[in-house]
Amino acid sequence: MDDVLLSISGLHAYHGQAHVLTGVDLAIGREPLSLVGRNGMGKTTLCNTLMGLVPRAEGQVRFDGVEILGERPFRIANLGIGYVPQGRRIFPSLTVEEHLQMMAERRGKPGAGLPRERIHALFPGLLARRRVLAGALSGGEQQALAIARALMIGPRFLILDEISEGLAPLVVDQLVEALRSLSQEGMGMLIVEQRLAVAAALSRRLAVMVSGRIALETTSAAMMASAEDQQRYLGVKGDRGQSARRGR
Repeated sequence: MDDVLLSISGLHAYHGQAHVLTGVDLAIGREPLSLVGRNGMGKTTLCNTLMGLVPRAEGQVRFDGVEILGERPFRIANLGIGYVPQGRRIFPSLTVEEHLQMMAERRGKPGAGLPRERIHALFPGLLARRRVLAGALSGGEQQALAIARALMIGPRFLILDEISEGLAPLVVDQLVEALRSLSQEGMGMLIVEQRLAVAAALSRRLAVMVSGRIALETTSAAMMASAEDQQRYLGVKGDRGQSARRGR
């Protein structure tokens, strides 16, 4: 495996009395990793825990050798981890440009984030819509904005939670191509996905979460080829993910 960027060991997390993560172990380097699993298995809780958004957690999480479990979210972001949460969570009353400018100012280091020219090259539709309120954007445009916003802090690693949710296949393909480009430039990624085809399009490595822990680490190709594993771990008979150009 390539040099480890994000190392997770014996991670437990709780929501009230619910023990959601029950001992997660994962290592992710420059090569992206996709995480799949049925609903309610703890995938989003893992993302939130890594970003310091779950108050009760224990274990070890190291980013580039630095322990981050228990750190404040802004500190984790400043270390170089960008987060694209499920549901996008954009601000409807702000324009596209205001979203990007806000993140550039929060970073506080001119030039530290991805250049605007690069972001507009990845998501060309945002340039034409830069003065439009985010609430007036299409679902695909909002998702592109959520990713662009995360890139404005200049991350070395991205955590992406359900980027294909509710989007048409053609729009998903466009997002996949943009993320592939970033991956090829060396940006690490943890990709949480409900659609197996999208997960497979974005990474060769794949992990399956069951009841708050990693039940299987395999390759995307092996999971795509195994109807038995898809039924066992995902509850589907064969892949039902839509589109997402393969060919990694």
